[in-house]
Amino acid sequence: MTTVSPRNAVAGARGSRHRAPLSWDPAREHRFVTTDGTALHFTLTGPADAAVTLALVHGWTQDHHTWDRVVAELGVPVRRLTYDLRGHGASAPARTGTATIEQLADDLAELIAAKAPEGRLVLAGHSMGGMTIMKLAERHPGLVSGRVEGVAFVATSSGEMNRITLGLPGIAGGGAAKVERRLAKVLARQRRDRLPLKPAVVRPGARWLVFGDRPSRADLDSVAAQLLRAHPASVAGFQDAISRHDCRVALAALRGVPVVVMAGGKDRLCPVPHAAVIAEELPDAEFIRFPGAGHMLPQERGPEVARHVRILLAHAATRA
Repeated sequence: MTTVSPRNAVAGARGSRHRAPLSWDPAREHRFVTTDGTALHFTLTGPADAAVTLALVHGWTQDHHTWDRVVAELGVPVRRLTYDLRGHGASAPARTGTATIEQLADDLAELIAAKAPEGRLVLAGHSMGGMTIMKLAERHPGLVSGRVEGVAFVATSSGEMNRITLGLPGIAGGGAAKVERRLAKVLARQRRDRLPLKPAVVRPGARWLVFGDRPSRADLDSVAAQLLRAHPASVAGFQDAISRHDCRVALAALRGVPVVVMAGGKDRLCPVPHAAVIAEELPDAEFIRFPGAGHMLPQERGPEVARHVRILLAHAATRA
C-alpha cells in the first residue's frame, strides 16, 4: 500500500489475489428474536472472555457470509458477532413497516445488549451495514460513546443515494434511480420467500454492478447465492430506505472514535465521493481507496480489509 498522507491512503490497484478458504461452524449458529418478534440468525465465535467484541454488519441483499474471508484473515483472538439482517439470509422477513435503517440500528443494539452485553466493541459495516452503524450512533448514542472503540465503514454512504448514477454517463446515469425504483416495485409484489432464479442468471448483473476488475468465480457465486437467499419484498423495502438515508450530521457522534473509511475506486453503488463525505465529517478517520475494486470490498480485498480491522481491534484492546 502506498501512503498518501497519515490519514488518507490508496491501496494497491489489484490487491491480493489470494483467496482464503471460506468456512464456518454451523454448531455456533443461533437465532435471536427481537422485541417485535423477528427472528435473526447470528453467529458468535471466538474466546468468551475476549476484551473486545467485533460486530460485523453486512449490506443490502447479502448476508453474514459477506464477511467470511475477512473473518478468516483476522488471525486475532477476538469475539466475533455476525448476523443476517432482517429480510436477509436465514433471518425472518422484515415485517410490514420495518424495512428501515432505523429498525436495523435498533436490531443491532438489541443483539449487542443480549449477546455482547459487556466490554469494548469494534463495529464494521459494509454498504447498508455501514448505514446501520451510522444510524446506531444517532439512535443509541450512549452505546456508542460508552463502548465503541473503533468503526470500519466499508463501501458505504452517509446519504444522497437517490442521486447514484451507477457510473453511467448523461441520461443513462440520470435514469438509474428510476430503474431501481421500478425494480423495487416488482420485488415488492413478489409473494415468494425467495426469487425463483438460478445463480447463473444473477452472475452477469452482479459482475457488472458490484465488482471491479477481475472478480473470482467464487466471489461471483457467493454474491449471487446470498442475493437469492434474501426476501424479495424486504429487499424492495430496504431499497426505499436506502434512497432516503441521511446520516451526515449523525456522523458527529463518532468524532473521537478511531474510524477507517474504505472505498473501491470502481464502486458503482457507493462511489469514492460518498466515502469522501464520511471522511470529511470525521477528519481524524483514515481514508483508504482501492483502485480497481468495486463495491464488494470484503471479498475483493478481504486481506486488506481484515488488516485495517485488526488495527482497530489492537487499539481497542489497549484502551484502559
